Amino acid sequence: MASETAAKMSPDLGSGLRIPVHLGVIMDGNGRWAKARGKRRTEGHVEGVHALRNLVQSCIKHGVGYLTVFSFSSENWARPPEEVSFIFGLLRRFVASDLQRLMRNNVRIRIIGGRAGLEPSLVRLIEDVEAKTAANTGLVLIVAFNYGGRAEITDAVRRLAKDAAEGRIDPADIDEAAISRALYTVDVPDPDIIIRTSGEQRLSNFLLWQSAYAELVFVPENWPDFDEASFIRVLEAYSLRDRRYGGLGATGS
Repeated sequence: MASETAAKMSPDLGSGLRIPVHLGVIMDGNGRWAKARGKRRTEGHVEGVHALRNLVQSCIKHGVGYLTVFSFSSENWARPPEEVSFIFGLLRRFVASDLQRLMRNNVRIRIIGGRAGLEPSLVRLIEDVEAKTAANTGLVLIVAFNYGGRAEITDAVRRLAKDAAEGRIDPADIDEAAISRALYTVDVPDPDIIIRTSGEQRLSNFLLWQSAYAELVFVPENWPDFDEASFIRVLEAYSLRDRRYGGLGATGS
């Protein structure tokens, strides 16, 4: 569903700055950050976790309702096995070290993406962190892990086709709203902004259905360098956008 209530003003940043209800982030550039400093790619991923912690705090501070981060795509399995293993280990350590902090900050965690084929211990970890934070009512942190936008849409269509074949739904009733309800992000408003770091300008299979009317903001910083000042610049850029949802804007153009 479209997030049309995104014109909330930040109490910290003045009355002219709009705060998105839902912010999506493609956290790109960990490897490039490390290479530029003569470090291993894995060190870039570690610094990327620090940047994520800082962004979560910024979202809490400024009243963002939902934050979806692209942590591991279904295409990332093509990376070297040792790097994939390190990223999985980093996820485990992030949960272990940050869960209590997230609980204190009333953050709810949801993890979207395919779980078939993941190690059983990793699936248990995902289920455990979702269960422990399920009652929290603050920022919803959605981690797209082993995720691909096309796979998500395919899963939704397959589920609807099965329901239709078994008589639970009339095919004539399958509309955009029905597809939205079948996605991993059911009950989550569509993103108002999608940020991609590192200067790349593409969505790379991230929230393809949900991003239909998202404002796209591409920033030059590699992800480990994305800090609160970068976040504020994104909010400033967003505040200048005229969101029309296919209609006429404030200027009538």
